[in-house]
Parts: sequence; C-alpha cells; structure tokens
Amino acid sequence: MKTIQNQNFANQNVLVRCDFNVPLNKETREITDDTRIRESLPTIKKLLADGAAVILMSHLGRPSETGFEEKYSLKPVAEHLSKLLGINVKLADDIFENKTIENAKNLKSGEVLLLENLRFLPGEQKGDVAFARYLADLGNAYVNDAFGTAHRAHASTAVIAQFFPNDRYFGFLLANEITNLEKLLNNGEKPFTAIIGGSKVSSKIDILKNLIPRVDNMIIGGGMAYTFIKAMGGQIGKSICEDDKLDLAKDIMKEMDAKGVKYYFPTDSVCGDKFDNDAQIKTFPSNAIPEEWEGMDAGAESVKTFEKIIAESKTILWNGPMGVFEFANFGHGTTAIAKAVAAATQNGAFSAIGGGDSVAAINQNKLANQMSYISTGGGAMLEYLEGRVLPGVAAILG
Repeated sequence: MKTIQNQNFANQNVLVRCDFNVPLNKETREITDDTRIRESLPTIKKLLADGAAVILMSHLGRPSETGFEEKYSLKPVAEHLSKLLGINVKLADDIFENKTIENAKNLKSGEVLLLENLRFLPGEQKGDVAFARYLADLGNAYVNDAFGTAHRAHASTAVIAQFFPNDRYFGFLLANEITNLEKLLNNGEKPFTAIIGGSKVSSKIDILKNLIPRVDNMIIGGGMAYTFIKAMGGQIGKSICEDDKLDLAKDIMKEMDAKGVKYYFPTDSVCGDKFDNDAQIKTFPSNAIPEEWEGMDAGAESVKTFEKIIAESKTILWNGPMGVFEFANFGHGTTAIAKAVAAATQNGAFSAIGGGDSVAAINQNKLANQMSYISTGGGAMLEYLEGRVLPGVAAILG
C-alpha cells in the first residue's frame, strides 16, 4: 500500500481528498460533530511538516449541483480547521474562477487552501474527466484520505488519480481503514462475532453472506430480526418485516447451519403499541408478539445472552442498532451492546464499529476511546465488508 508515510512532499502542491461531510446545526451552521475533520489532521499535519502546500477537497451534503448554496458551503469547515491547525485555512469560493487557480499556484509551503464544496458542480458526482483534470492541474501529487466516499466513482475520489500515475497515495485515515478491515476479514482472532442490526434484511444481504464463512457467531438484531423470526414461524405482531425476503432468510439460516455458524436473534422484545417514543411499552417473547404490538428493541433476556457471547469473543464487528435507537425509550438494547463491546475490547478483543447508530451509541456513552477501530464511512465500510472493490481504493492501487 503506497502511503504518504515514507514520502517527502517538500515544496509540492499536494491535493488531498478529505471527507468533511460533517453534521451542521441548521440554524447556526455550527459543526455538531467534528470527528471526520479531526481524523484527517494526521495526514494534513504530516504534509505541512514536510513543507508542502496543501489543497483540500471535499463535499458537504447534497446540493442541487447548480452552483453555490450557502447552507452547503464549507466555510464552517475552513473556520474550524483553522482553529485545529493553528493557521489560517483559506477557502476558494468558486473553484472555476481564475482566482482559485492563482491561489493554488501561489500557495506557499505550510499554507492550506480548501476548495469550496465540489458537489456545487455536476462534474463531481458524474465522474467527469474534464473536471478531474481541472482539479489535478492544481497540484503535483494526489492523496486520497476520504474513506467515507471511497465507494463512489466521483471525479475527486477515483477519476483524478489517473493524472498522477507516480504520485498518488493513501492518506493515514484511508490506509488505517483498509488495514483494520483487512484484519477484520482475513486475520481476525477466533471466536469472531458479528453483530448486525438495522431495519431491513435487504440492505444487509451481501454483508451477511460475505461474513458467514468468516465468523463463529452472528447476532442479528433490530427490525431485520423479525423477518428471520417470522421465517421460523414466529408471531411478530406488527413488527417490521420484509415478507418477500422470508425465503431468503431461511436460505441464510441454512447457510449458517452448513458453515457451523451459531446465530442469535432477540428471544424477547421490548414492544410498543405504536411507533413513537411515548408508546405504551410491554415485553413479549419475540416469537409471540400480539397483533397490536410491534418489536422496538431487544429485551433484557436477549441482552444478557448477547453480552455473554460478546464477552467471550476475540474479534467483534458491530454494524447497526438493536432497536429504534432514535427513541430514547427503545435505545437500551443498543446502549447495552455498546458497553459490552467496550468491555470486551478492554479485555483484549479487537473491535470494529461502523454505521451511524452504532457510532452514535458509542459516542453518546463516551466509549470511543475504548474501541479498537471506529470507521468514518458507513456506506464504504458496508461495501468493503460485502467484498466489493471500492473505486477510490482501486484508483490509488492502479
């Protein structure tokens, strides 16, 4: 893997694709979680220490691709990054103005220029070669450090690399993501437990199939568990269920049986009489939920079982919540998993966490520093675990 580690970038203009797609307060436009920005700092600081001039590229949100939109501007990122780096990070207001080209060419060693949101123009997401060429002309070397968009074949994440046949590199963040995922998939110490949650089986089919030959235990929770429970003949009330995936659920269970994988679903469920945080709450066996009730979280009995399995594991992958985590009254199962994975990690297990709600549960309980690895890219992590080739990674490998 060709990283920036052993390369010196003195007196070079280095283009760095980062993932600064951070959440903002809609009213004040203040950054509410700067994790992705902080994770990019080691790469930026290394380049600056070498004596490079650094040109940063990113997107933010989903603008209309018809030009500048204030609510999607990277101005708050430039201001926050300036504070974190202790230097003024310049923002290129319009990346197709001559002023931007001049600013890039005149950038001095130790200076940082952040290009405005690349998605203001349609060329980025379309993977336009001319747009990629324009961006490439701003620098002498290219570094991809944006794992969160590595699964997209966009101009700045994949197409641009062809213009740097000998000067394209993995940044520290992207290299770390790949290293940890490879360890997880191919060198995980046994027993290996995968905890897969979320609402739908259909969104996790490929990851389940790719993990079956690798894991010893599969814990399946969240809404997707009820499709499996119904496939086994259970009564699930009005719990979420993909009726067209019942046969698929049966096939997945047969495959796990054939491979000797032990699989677990919630045996009891915390249920609500409506999909609302203020719903009436009762706990029922997961395979005997009355018609007017819906499973919203893993029950205490299930959590106890899951905690025991996690405690005995040496490698743990967690992707997806155990219930409707956005509702406080139905977030206990997910929180319990977060604490169990943290405890196992502190006892020597290797843990990998990905997915918005899983990461949110970790952060809410201030457990991030107790995990081995937390992915910065939910979609990219899923596709990597599914066995797919990520365009942004393939472009650097050449």
